[in-house]
Amino acid sequence: MVDRKSCVAVGSWVGLASEFKEKGRYRLALQQIVEQTVAGFGYDLVEIERSAAGLLRVTIDLPWQPGVDEQFINVEDCEKVTRQLQYALEVDGVEYKRLEVSSPGIDRPLRHDKDFERFVGHVIDITLKQPLGEAAAGQVHGNRKKFRGTLERVIGADGASGWQIVWSDAPPVKPGQRVSKKREPVPLQALGFTWDELREARLAPIVSFKGRGAASVG
Repeated sequence: MVDRKSCVAVGSWVGLASEFKEKGRYRLALQQIVEQTVAGFGYDLVEIERSAAGLLRVTIDLPWQPGVDEQFINVEDCEKVTRQLQYALEVDGVEYKRLEVSSPGIDRPLRHDKDFERFVGHVIDITLKQPLGEAAAGQVHGNRKKFRGTLERVIGADGASGWQIVWSDAPPVKPGQRVSKKREPVPLQALGFTWDELREARLAPIVSFKGRGAASVG
């Protein structure tokens, strides 16, 4: 019985190694198919998600142009991409149970420099790959990896451009709540970061009746 289990384990490992290799190729092929299809219609690919239940979710957006009034993806855009993707995925033999093409939600992922440029002044959530550790300098917990703050562009002493988020740990003011003018304001904190340090960055899912414009923190 023991020997038989060992043989099965070895056989499964060989099979899994081959399967992982094929899955890697599959993911690459899927990414290429979706990117080419979406770009062919003049849209930006925001995200591809695949669930264990067979759902393939593709998020698209209109290209952002600085200084131009922002436009939004509509139902017709999604239907057009859906039809073409169904055809392209069938031709390449990509299996899925259900395809969903949609516009970005309020927690849109930020994956490129142009995304950060577009949403400067907005509140974002970031997750670092590693906790701050000693770099926290006692200002925040050293094990902390998740932060929410207003995205800002910063220029270093060497003239290089970078990014930071700024936040305050002051409790949010509730609607109708009166704030004493004598209360000392909670100081702002800032955290600079690079792309290599990020595990994930997204717009903070904050609902505002004034629109998706810049939201303040603290």
